Amino acid sequence: LLLATGKVDINSKDLGRRTPLLYAAENGHEGVIKLLLATGKVDINSKDLGHRTPLLYAAKNSHEGVIKLLLDTGKVDINSKDLDGRTPLLYAAENGHEGVIKLLLAT
Repeated sequence: LLLATGKVDINSKDLGRRTPLLYAAENGHEGVIKLLLATGKVDINSKDLGHRTPLLYAAKNSHEGVIKLLLDTGKVDINSKDLDGRTPLLYAAENGHEGVIKLLLAT
């Protein structure tokens, strides 16, 4: 309902510069991500203070459904790096998320 009013800043950030999309991606909330993406206003490559993106959080936590949603936009930067130079692929490999690795390599 709040999104429908058009009065909500969909890219609002907390003190860690984390957006609603970042939180939803980190926690695997596919329904929330669909709602946010449907607005057409969400910054899909938003970065927190550590320069982590929604895709990076989803890859780190093996949220394959979230990754598919983000990749399907055609706008996500799959090679984005956090402050330590880590990419979504690196996080997926480090954590043994084979399904995520396959999704990322297929793009």
